[in-house]
Amino acid sequence: MKEKLHDDALELIARRFRILSDPNRLKILNTIGEGEMNVSEIVAATGMSQANVSRHLGMLLSAGVVSRR
Repeated sequence: MKEKLHDDALELIARRFRILSDPNRLKILNTIGEGEMNVSEIVAATGMSQANVSRHLGMLLSAGVVSRR
């Protein structure tokens, strides 16, 4: 018999899908998947504004999808 997920686990999964539902965040993830980059490099590679990249990176960081050094 398959074990059911608890409500906490389902909420975590739903939050991750919400984070990944924005095309700009997916563009950033696709870009940084090629290797470590700073914000300026992401801006240049994506054509997005610095403010927009920083905002989306902050959301990805809060969700635990990316980290910083």
